[in-house]
Amino acid sequence: DDDNSEEGLHTIHSGRHEYAFSFELPQTPLATSFEGRHGSVRYWVKAELHRPWFLPVKLKKEFTVFEHIDINTPSLLSPQAGTKEKTLCCWLCTSGPISLSAKIERKGYTPGESIQIFAEIENCSSRVVVPKAAIYQTQAFYAKGKMKEVKQLVANLRGESLSSGKTETWNGKQLKIPPVSPSILDCSIIRVEYSLMVYVDIPGAMDLFLNLPLVIGTIPLHPFGSRTSSVSSQCSMNMNWLGLTLPERPEAPPSYAEVVTEEQRQSSLAPIGACDDFERALPGPLFAYIQEFRFLPPPLYSEIDPNPDQPTDDRPSCPSR
Repeated sequence: DDDNSEEGLHTIHSGRHEYAFSFELPQTPLATSFEGRHGSVRYWVKAELHRPWFLPVKLKKEFTVFEHIDINTPSLLSPQAGTKEKTLCCWLCTSGPISLSAKIERKGYTPGESIQIFAEIENCSSRVVVPKAAIYQTQAFYAKGKMKEVKQLVANLRGESLSSGKTETWNGKQLKIPPVSPSILDCSIIRVEYSLMVYVDIPGAMDLFLNLPLVIGTIPLHPFGSRTSSVSSQCSMNMNWLGLTLPERPEAPPSYAEVVTEEQRQSSLAPIGACDDFERALPGPLFAYIQEFRFLPPPLYSEIDPNPDQPTDDRPSCPSR
């Protein structure tokens, strides 16, 4: 009203009033909603009702924001791999090395997916070692020129114990990603990152570990991307990524006579008498009726329409070859 001295205030009378409203989020990237140990990212809408001679009534409702991360980008579909080796020393004695090679088919994943781990562990030392793998979440908080970091275990798995001189190979060992928050990579005060650690637990010595970075996204893998990644998972463990090449001249398909002999075709034909009624023409089930055409050769492109004078539709036809 005109009586209101404060801008943006509107006096309402007694009764029930409902107001529809909407806010457009900024076009600039917004950090994903997150609750961490030393900080959080929260979004909410706050409404206030002012009444004369009473304290204002305030109500706040939170909502969730996701900064979408599409894992179908080339950088997140590239395989991640690495190799490490460790030699154990005890006073003046030196044992053989422990080697670890591991790779995963891509860098980006979404919650609920399983990471296929391809690894080879060789134990040439005198100790019994255990290969393991784990997914870690790292939270980094920045404020007033200082940084606080928290590392949490998300999921893990354990392999078989390896005695001296033994080798173990993981041919696609699966580690499922539980429901976790997406990665936060573009926020100046909070970062949330993930990594897959494939390591060898060595008793009495520092573990041999290999870190492979991960990005947890919100947009899952497209079907064409899963086919590409499945091909990459079949690569050998020597870390030499070889491209697939097509033959220069494709081989012609076999002829019909090479696939189906005349005896097979004649044996599949069942004598059927002339029938005037359609139901009499199908004395058995429909499947048996279809069997007649099982070994019939396909029509040739050079065949000419036996009834050229019959009316046809307006659709264009392919010229005979």
